[in-house]
Amino acid sequence: MKHSMTLQAVAADLAGGEPSAAELDAIEAEMPLIAAEVELLDAQITVLDRVPSELDARRLRRARRRVLAARRALTNQGIAGSPEVA
Repeated sequence: MKHSMTLQAVAADLAGGEPSAAELDAIEAEMPLIAAEVELLDAQITVLDRVPSELDARRLRRARRRVLAARRALTNQGIAGSPEVA
């Protein structure tokens, strides 16, 4: 049986599976985007089994705008796509 592990998986295994300080910093910097994506997902789940009302539609639009704004902010900071967190 042939095992193939990525370099990151091997490094994490050697480090005891704990994230490094750089990885934690990158995650912390991305928290506004993560929170915005969770909010969007929550809004999408809310309207899965029904026709969205006007209030639901506004909530979805607002959540999409927050995700886009958070992505733009990360891109402008140069954090999005950082090699530390893949």
